[in-house]
Amino acid sequence: MLNPDDDMMTIDAEIKLPAVTAQLIRFHFREPVSGPLGEEGTYFLNLSLTPRPLNARARYSERWSPHRYEPLGDVFIVPPGELVHAGSDRGSTSTIMCWLRAEPIRTMFGADLEWTERRLEATLDIADANLRKLLLRLAEELSHPGFASQMLMELLAAQMAIELGRYCAAVSDGPSTRGLAPWRLRLIDERLHEVGEAPTLAELADLCKLSIRQLTRGFRASRGCSIGDYVAQSRLEQAKRMLTTEHSVKAIAYSLGFASPSGFCYAFRRALGETPRQFRQRVLRAS
Repeated sequence: MLNPDDDMMTIDAEIKLPAVTAQLIRFHFREPVSGPLGEEGTYFLNLSLTPRPLNARARYSERWSPHRYEPLGDVFIVPPGELVHAGSDRGSTSTIMCWLRAEPIRTMFGADLEWTERRLEATLDIADANLRKLLLRLAEELSHPGFASQMLMELLAAQMAIELGRYCAAVSDGPSTRGLAPWRLRLIDERLHEVGEAPTLAELADLCKLSIRQLTRGFRASRGCSIGDYVAQSRLEQAKRMLTTEHSVKAIAYSLGFASPSGFCYAFRRALGETPRQFRQRVLRAS
């Protein structure tokens, strides 16, 4: 678990149960930081409740070269026994961190999962809506516990174990040649960071000089999720970043290519369970 005496963070809530330990934490990085994550016997799950500081990145210390870092997504996990070095630029963020017992997942598959290169890459940026919703629900219960709260959190942990097992098992074990070349992935990410309407599959396929089928299959092999989910999640992250600025909700909606602010608010609430204004107010309180 993380040390609450560290002056770079504040633990707002914590629960320790047989199946899961969870903490709500506010980080305040006054300078670029880097530190290890990972424990024996548990899966470490992290969901950023507010936008991560710039240049959030990580590498598997015992697997990858010292110079290889990959971007951290809104949700990432660290498998049992694996050591990840994570870091970012200065900034503030609020997260929920969970340490989930590995035994239920081991039982589910009859053995420990084999952590291939493809699976390790897929752990650092997880665009899985089910895991996200469960982590958000756990954060809500941890922040505002209700009737039979501990029992509910145990049930949420069991659901997370199932969804996490499904996600990891679905990631291709094949060689990296099945995925997209790094330059194609970089082009996709650069396009998604542009302000404006979300790209179509045809546009991204043309950008990568591939057919739509080659693009979708190769992207899933590279990132462990569908390109549609990845585009949606990238747009959501862009919206969240813009909501931390002084831009109005209306201006953000149009800049992201929505036909109306109401359409943007509906899509945002469907994804996160709160309106853009509620998200903005929560971020302001957290910071």
